[in-house]
Amino acid sequence: MATTQPNDLRGPPAAAGGPATMTAVVQDRYGPAPEGLLRVARVDRPTITDDEVLVRVHAASVDRGTWHVMAGVPYPIRLAGFGLRRPKYANPGRNLAGTVEAVGTGVTGLAPGDAVYGMSTSTFAEYAAARPAKLARKPAHLSFDQAASVPVSGSTALQAVRDHGRVRAGERVLVIGASGGVGSFAVQLAKAAGAEVTGVCTTAKVDLVRALGADHVVDHTHEDFADGRTRYDVVIDTGGNARLARLRRALTDRGRLVLVGGETDGRLLGGSDRGIRATLLSPFVGQQMGTFVASEKAADLIALTELVEAGQLTPAIDRTYPLSEVAAAIRHMLDGRARGKLVVSVSPGRTQTPATGSTP
Repeated sequence: MATTQPNDLRGPPAAAGGPATMTAVVQDRYGPAPEGLLRVARVDRPTITDDEVLVRVHAASVDRGTWHVMAGVPYPIRLAGFGLRRPKYANPGRNLAGTVEAVGTGVTGLAPGDAVYGMSTSTFAEYAAARPAKLARKPAHLSFDQAASVPVSGSTALQAVRDHGRVRAGERVLVIGASGGVGSFAVQLAKAAGAEVTGVCTTAKVDLVRALGADHVVDHTHEDFADGRTRYDVVIDTGGNARLARLRRALTDRGRLVLVGGETDGRLLGGSDRGIRATLLSPFVGQQMGTFVASEKAADLIALTELVEAGQLTPAIDRTYPLSEVAAAIRHMLDGRARGKLVVSVSPGRTQTPATGSTP
């Protein structure tokens, strides 16, 4: 990142003449463990191009994609623009909620002072450059911490439920990994679509999934969601590595399977081979199966905002960490202990919430 210069920015004097540096999380190499890899430093504040905005970040959040960007695995993520041998971006943050500090000369529809949320790069920092096409106005009903938990996980869940699962009213929907980031949104979105929703999780997270609005909860440590007693019109797998044959047993003959998660230690494919097999098999069976790569766009954020304002979607926040403890937040996620979303509070003076936070 380069030092901000007073050029081609529209906004208050601070936008052009503010501090040249900022506090941010930094990583210089790829690695699987956040400890010793991520550090906090003073770095140059980002400049923006004519078609970007500068956001003062109030909060960011952690999701599984955060780890992939940090670790650089599976390897195709490096080919996707994140750096072949070393990270291209200062840190792996991808979500943000904050206030527009300045806008490029070609930007319309946003102005300094606007409260926004969305997706960008290197968001574990006091400032981030972002493109308007990946931002939307922050839902008025959400705090910055809550809003920061929505963009990547919420958009992924929306695309899984609406675009790929095509969930309709009256259908039976199974969400595997219902207590996770994407899963907690998918449960609520399927309910908003009028479906009868069953969530799969561990014993410690059953109460959370019920609070999200699931009609039924399967504790996978004691029950088998594919025991044949119930078959589902749509199965959305946001976590786990269940074999395709097992997932198909949980589907109706014309059911739809959407693979969102599923992690392995493979550096080349990292579990994505299951999605490839599902896509290849789908044309030869009655069930529709596949996976997708979530897109990042303002239109989905606007749709999520409408659901939030209608009271149909509320982020489930497990914990909030200060910027200095991003590594601890990622470790908490990797250990499988998170109940909903993990937030990183960036603005000075914002405090850590050490226990379970807001739930629907």
